[in-house]
Amino acid sequence: MLRIALTGGIASGKSTVAQLFVALGARLIDTDQIAREIVMPGSPVLQQIVARFGDEVLTPIGTLDRSHLRRVVFAEPQARADLEAIMHPAIRARVATLSASAGGPYQLIAVPLLTETGTQGDYDRVLVVDCDPKLQLRRLMARDGLAEADARRMLGAQASREARLAIADDVIANDSDIAHLARQVLELHERYGAA
Repeated sequence: MLRIALTGGIASGKSTVAQLFVALGARLIDTDQIAREIVMPGSPVLQQIVARFGDEVLTPIGTLDRSHLRRVVFAEPQARADLEAIMHPAIRARVATLSASAGGPYQLIAVPLLTETGTQGDYDRVLVVDCDPKLQLRRLMARDGLAEADARRMLGAQASREARLAIADDVIANDSDIAHLARQVLELHERYGAA
C-alpha cells in the first residue's frame, strides 16, 4: 500500500487539499488530529508536557492551553525542541497503529512538520502543498487574527519553502481557485490509486 505524506507550510492549504482527497475516497490520517487526541486530560503525554512546562500550560479545567503553549515554544527554540521530543514519538506510534488498520489503495498521512522532523523516509511519497509566500502570510494573518510580525515569526520558525520543495515527489500549487486545486487533487488521486 502506498503511504503518502502530505505536508506544506502553515496556511498553505493542506487541510483543504486533504478534504478534497477524502471526498474522492482517500484514507486520511491527520497528525494534527492525533496531536490533539494524545494530550487529552489524564494522558501520559499531557503529564509529560506539564512536567516540562508547568501548570501554566493548562486551562482552568485541566485541558492543554494551546495558545499559551504555542507562544512559549515559538519564543524559545529549546522549548520547541523539548515539546517535539515529547509529542513526536507518541504521534508516530499512533500513525503506525492507524495506518495498519486503515486499508485503501493508498493512504494520505498529513504531516505538517515533515521537513522539520526529517521523517520523509517513513513514507513512499511526499506531497507538498505550496503557495506564494506573500499569499501564505496573508492567509495566516486572516485565519488566526495575527499581527504581521507574529505571523512572520511563526512562518520563520518553520522549514523554508525551498526545503519543503526539495523533499517533494509531488507538488500541488495552491495559488488559484478551488477548481484548480480540485483538478490537481483528482489527477494525483488517480495516479496514486493506480500505483
